[in-house]
Amino acid sequence: MSNPAPGALETVRAFVNTRDIDDDIELLTGPDELVAWLGDQELLGDERDVRATPGDLRHAVELREALRAHLLSHHDQPLADSFAEILDAAARRARLTVRFTGPDETGLAPEAAGVDGALGRLLAIVAGAIADGSWPRLKACPADTCQWAFYDASRNRSAVWCDMRVCGNRAKVRGFRERTRGGDGHRH
Repeated sequence: MSNPAPGALETVRAFVNTRDIDDDIELLTGPDELVAWLGDQELLGDERDVRATPGDLRHAVELREALRAHLLSHHDQPLADSFAEILDAAARRARLTVRFTGPDETGLAPEAAGVDGALGRLLAIVAGAIADGSWPRLKACPADTCQWAFYDASRNRSAVWCDMRVCGNRAKVRGFRERTRGGDGHRH
């Protein structure tokens, strides 16, 4: 459906896409499914026997939707303060700290363990993408029935739709119909 994002940013794209709005599929249906997904993505590090609570699941879903809103803001839609607050709260729970990884390299790493630490690793990837300039290329499809996260690989960073053949075409057809119909519902 869309281009994979480069490197670790693909993990953020995959996280946002754990909810498929178009097909009404939710992968994070419970705490165990959340831990399994985080483990599959290697976000739990070396931790074993991680358990999640319903509160952890709620925080993860809130973070996912805040990230989706952030990706929608890459289409010049404003990011609501409430979504920024969710991102900030997740970073605080993860206790993100600066780590010096080389002579001229730094990164963020969570001090928290478990689910909070794993979600912190996602936020560290986001911070790294903001720093390296790749973050604005990760977008969410603006179609209300889709909102799939995709990586804009276009040269001029102008991609709008996750798939021009599906969402882009739907929008063009809808726009055409709106332009060709008058107030009486008939074509002019």
